[in-house]
Amino acid sequence: MGKRVALVLAGCGVFDGSEIHEASAALVHLSRGGAEVKIFAPNIEQRDVVNHLKGSPAEEKRNVLVESARLARGNIQDLAELKASEFDAVIFPGGFGVAKNLCSWAVDGKNCTVNEHVNSTLQAFHSAKKPIGLCCISPVLAAKVFPGCEVTVGQDKNVDGRFPDAETASAITELGCKHICKNVNESHVDKANKIVTTCAFMCKAPLHEIFDGIGTMVQEVLKLA
Repeated sequence: MGKRVALVLAGCGVFDGSEIHEASAALVHLSRGGAEVKIFAPNIEQRDVVNHLKGSPAEEKRNVLVESARLARGNIQDLAELKASEFDAVIFPGGFGVAKNLCSWAVDGKNCTVNEHVNSTLQAFHSAKKPIGLCCISPVLAAKVFPGCEVTVGQDKNVDGRFPDAETASAITELGCKHICKNVNESHVDKANKIVTTCAFMCKAPLHEIFDGIGTMVQEVLKLA
């Protein structure tokens, strides 16, 4: 029987929701791993809406659950309904929606607050010693909720201009967590906390390398489950 995995989305689109390629890559690797997946998102208003063609704010309002339903092909549930007891693992793709809608990292950095249902979901899986997979910017959720944990967002220096958001590693360290430097096609496993992270689009890399890195994260999560 395949592992039961919950996938948590933050909207649809890199600048104000979940990163579509990351969500898709996670779903492909989960499918390949024989997992049974259910998709969730919080039923809240987005912090903002971005015109992805122009890269500028749009004067409209959108709902995170409704937008995430685009990625889920309509098969999605309110995050408030997620029960950790019904799953073996949980995975969070990245995208600015994580830093805007699932928490306030985009505005407040390490002083951010985490959405109540996101926090309770993370706490429930952690308490049950079930693995948590995070990619791109979403490892900051673990860094905020679980002081002392180990995560990666890639490198802590902007190596060859490939890691423009390397300062995120410093903020993670300031939260009392350990940042582990990894390449884009690698993931890090915090065995004590069962947290698996990979940098994905925190690195400027070819899409197939990002896809492969997410694959290592998914594989490690399924091994731990």
